[in-house]
This record gives sequence, structure tokens and C-alpha cells, in this order.
Amino acid sequence: MSYLGLDLGTSGLRALLVDAEGQPIGATERDYPLSHPHPGWSEQNPADWIAALDSAVEELRTTYPQFADLRGIGVAGQMHGATLLDASDTVLRPCILWNDSRSHAEAAALDRTPNVRDLSGNIVFPGFTAPKLEWVRTHEPQIFERIAKVLLPAAYLNLYLTGDHVADMSDSAGTSWLDVGKREWSDELLTLGHMRRDQMPRLVEGTEAAGTLRPELAHRWGVSPRVVIAGGAGDNAAAACGIGALNEGQGFVSLGTSGVLLAARDGYAPAPETAVHTFCHAIPGRWYQMGVMLSATDSLNWFSRITGAKPAELTAALGPDLITPGTTRFQPYLSGERTPHNDANVRGNFAGLSAGTTRADMTRAILEGVAFGLRDSFEALRATNASFDELIAIGGGTRSAYWLSLIATVLDTPIRLPASGEFGAALGAARLGIAADQGTDVTDIMTPPALSASIQPVTALKGTFDSAYDAFRASYHWQKQAPL
Repeated sequence: MSYLGLDLGTSGLRALLVDAEGQPIGATERDYPLSHPHPGWSEQNPADWIAALDSAVEELRTTYPQFADLRGIGVAGQMHGATLLDASDTVLRPCILWNDSRSHAEAAALDRTPNVRDLSGNIVFPGFTAPKLEWVRTHEPQIFERIAKVLLPAAYLNLYLTGDHVADMSDSAGTSWLDVGKREWSDELLTLGHMRRDQMPRLVEGTEAAGTLRPELAHRWGVSPRVVIAGGAGDNAAAACGIGALNEGQGFVSLGTSGVLLAARDGYAPAPETAVHTFCHAIPGRWYQMGVMLSATDSLNWFSRITGAKPAELTAALGPDLITPGTTRFQPYLSGERTPHNDANVRGNFAGLSAGTTRADMTRAILEGVAFGLRDSFEALRATNASFDELIAIGGGTRSAYWLSLIATVLDTPIRLPASGEFGAALGAARLGIAADQGTDVTDIMTPPALSASIQPVTALKGTFDSAYDAFRASYHWQKQAPL
């Protein structure tokens, strides 16, 4: 038996084939473009996701004989994106992505509406789905009138795989249309957002069967027509499944395009005033909370494009040992910010530049700015009584030992890395596929990976980084730019 986990990310799709015990057999990745037609806009063509999936599956099918015994598929996806379909399931416009901030005014208006935070458990952030539809209603009314279904990116792949409009709880919790405590669509929230229940996909838990593979795909892929498609998950819930973060006290820090600090919670206790996100977990009857910054490795990648040096080259120039904060400072708000500011208009900047400032100084300032942004989320989570003895670190930014030492020191929390192998959202998605097919207890499937040695905070530098963080927090207020 084999199972397929799909991670539909912002810049590309990762496909992971595992065996019945969740051990990796093989993996592949496909990239696709991202469009920014106007400042603050971020869009993708859903056809590119399908092309990436078809290409990745073809490689796995022809490379690994075990693919022929495929039993289940799980999809993890970038959250919040608005994929708009007409009555024939034709895509009406490019998908508006999670890091698109055009609907900041609509988000603020919805957030001020009575009962919205109470029902959704969250602030209505500009990146969430409901304000995107309000923007479309105002600025693209001809398209709005033709909308028959609104699907998140992962749900769009579920449609391609099953032929049905179906989504899971964890992904749907980021729309501002879901009653997150009751785990069902809220008619009141839908009405406030000028939407209807019939425009929403059918809801299932992430571990449930959402459907079976379409016969056309089963024939093309050379697999059984009884392949089960799991409900799936939003990318961070899937990553939590991949590292076994299911219970109170478990969590991770993710250094990806965005920066995420996630805490699994045993119950539902929203705290929207902290700008922490409270979402359904992919596991039935569980939730998680997270703080999100919009530009983590994206900040370093931006600087990489500006300088022409690869990110690894930039961070390698800092050496292995953490040093005191520099006089050059960086605000990592290239796309606005969520936790704790909920500010779509603020933008990034450097301060403290001089004629003697070097590229290494600016790189160090970027790493420090991102670490301080994660500290913002850490403090917001602590306000909800979340606590961590240690954090598992995942994502591309973990390749920098300097950055990990910096984050451990700024958060005053030990950091652990998975020792080897797969452990991210693609593995979590595959594990959901196993659960949907086998009905196995999730605690038997979603176990933590073997971990490497702990990266400890540099105690001697903690005080200086605390002071630098206080300055970072204070500077936010006077470094904000005018609204877009």
C-alpha cells in the first residue's frame, strides 16, 4: 500500500509518496509563478496548480512501482486563497492569495461588525477569504454575480481529485465564514459577507474521506478507482500533523515564506484581541493557535534578489556564532503584518544605515528583524496561556544555524530540528490520507520525528537582545507609512 501527500504551497507543489507506515518512498516538487499586478496584490492561476500536480504524479508514477498500489491521498494547501468558480466549475479570475492585502478596508469593516469575532474566533485579517469576496463584490461585480462556489486552494485540488466541492475544517477556519467553535458554516457570517451556504463546499474533518479518486484520473494514473481522498488540511495544520503536534504544549516555529509560531490546544479558547489565529486542527475535536508574520524567509529572499547573492551565501557570511544585535535595524513588513499589529499598510524598512554599513550588516539586521517578529507572536501566544518547553523548527530558513541560534535566544526557548527525513506539510497530508483510508487512531500515525540536539539560547546575550526587541516594538509606531 502507498499514500500520497500533496503540499500546495505559495511558490510550488511538493508531492510525497509514503508506505502504509508513513515512511517516505519518494518525493518531487514543481514550481509555478506568482503574480503581483498591483502593489499589495498577490494572485495565482489555479490551472498552474493542476499542471504541477499532473506533472509531479507522472514522475512518481513512472519512478516508483509502489505508486500503482495507491490507497489514499491527502492535500495540504496555502490557506485563505479565494478560488472563484461559476456553475460549470470554470475559474472566473486568478485566485487571490493569503498574502494579498487589497481588501484591508473591507476586512476592517467586517471586523467592526458585531458578532463577527465572537463567531469566527478571530480578527478579520485582510488576507482572510471573506474580505476578498467583499472586494470582488465592490470592484468586480460582474464576476461576483457569477460565483457559484468559492474554494480554497486545497479544496480546488480536492475538486480536481474527487469531482466534489469539499473542504476540511482547519482550512475553512481561515475564511471568516466558519463558526470555529462549532466547526460548521455560520449563516450569520455568510450573510454579513453577502455570501450563501450553497456557495460553500461541503465540510469534513481532515481525517475523514472527502471522496474517491475520479475514474478518469484513476485510469490515467494506473491505480484503483477506490483511492480515498482525505479531507486534508491547511498547510500549518498539516505541518502540525507531520511533526506530531496534536496536544497542549506541543508546537513549532516555521521559517517559510511567512513565519509561523504554532501551539496545539486541547480546547477552543479564542483570543482575537491578541491577533493570534484560533483555528480548527485537522484532527477532530482539537484546535490550534498561531501567530503569523507575513514576510519571514521572504525578507531574506527579497534581499537576495536585490544583491544577487543566494540566501545561503548571505547567511554564511555571518559565521557560526551569534553576536550582539547590530546598529542596523530592519522592519520585516514587506507585505504588511498580522500578529500582533493587524496592519496591511505598514511596510518594511532599514534604519541605522551609514557609509560603513556592509551587506553582512544588512543580512544580520534582516535575520534579527524576523526573529523579533516571531517574538511578537510568541508574546501574543503567551497571553493566551500557551507555553513551550521547546520548539521544533521547520522550513527553509532552518538551514541557517546562525538564524536558529538567534531565534532560540530571542524567544529564550530551546529549538530542536528533525534529525532527518520528511516531517512537513506533505507528510502531514499523507498521514491524513492514511487515516482516511485505514481509520487508524491518529496518535498511532502522527508521531513526532526523531530530533537532533537542542539549540540552546545564548544566555550571555539574552539581555541585549531583549533590549533590542523593546526598541523594535517601539519603532513600529513611528515607522508606519501612510495607507496605500
